[in-house]
Amino acid sequence: MSTPQRVTLLTNPASGQGRGSAAAQRAVVRLQRRGVDVVELIGSDAAHARRLLDEALDHGTDAVVVAGGDGIISLALQALAQGDVPLGIIPAGTGNDHAREFGIPRDDPEAAADIIATGRTRTIDLGRIEGADGTVRWFGTVMSAGFDSLVTDRANRMTWPRGRMRYNAAMLVELSQLRLHTARVSFDGGPEQEIPVTLATFGNGKSYGGGMLICPGADLNDGLLDVTMAASESRLKLVRLFPTVFKGTHVQLDEVTTRRARTVTIDVPGINAYADGEFVCPLPVTVSAVPNALQVLVP
Repeated sequence: MSTPQRVTLLTNPASGQGRGSAAAQRAVVRLQRRGVDVVELIGSDAAHARRLLDEALDHGTDAVVVAGGDGIISLALQALAQGDVPLGIIPAGTGNDHAREFGIPRDDPEAAADIIATGRTRTIDLGRIEGADGTVRWFGTVMSAGFDSLVTDRANRMTWPRGRMRYNAAMLVELSQLRLHTARVSFDGGPEQEIPVTLATFGNGKSYGGGMLICPGADLNDGLLDVTMAASESRLKLVRLFPTVFKGTHVQLDEVTTRRARTVTIDVPGINAYADGEFVCPLPVTVSAVPNALQVLVP
């Protein structure tokens, strides 16, 4: 696309312990200097933000720009999927895994705004989750359904400590209760298999959790999900696995299996699905790669 004339900026003020608002204001100044009109939206909660975004799309905008982390990007994806309005990203969250995927500077709102003003787009696949309870959710990075979703469940229930340490504390508690689950899984409509799993992730993108390369071979344009599963009842093996995930070398470990599929159905009793770091719904779900579902403003 050519340089956008008018963009809609959606901000999560709470992103990155308050960095969202500051990053948004710096980006607005740079965009205006580049001759781009900016309409700012700040929702009081997720439902209000989505309503404001839908109204802005109805009125017409050249791009939707999100200032915040992967959570508010997730909200925007629900409105933008399979449409023709591109997404711009001003990273200001904790993990910023979408920004990592596209090489968008994570600590320079002006540089991120320049990318938007330049107007270069890339069309990518999205993941789509359909829950047995009727939930439908789009995602850009990774869906998780296993040990990591149990950790997120617990972290969300905790009020202390704050930030990244809360996730680490939740992980220690879940490690103490570690057990192998039996997943019922079907790939691309094939026969249902019973597979022992500790960890099950489905990647449209490569990383989650702030740069953990859980699906290191994932490609945003291949029309496929990268599936990474780990099976181990050993706490020691699981603890050893996590440092390797930051490099993507865990896929070489004996307890880790990988494969690709267009569509996967998975059920593990008592496990919830998370995508882009956000709660989706309880399993079972069917998760699919949808080709050419989103335009993104990229360097």
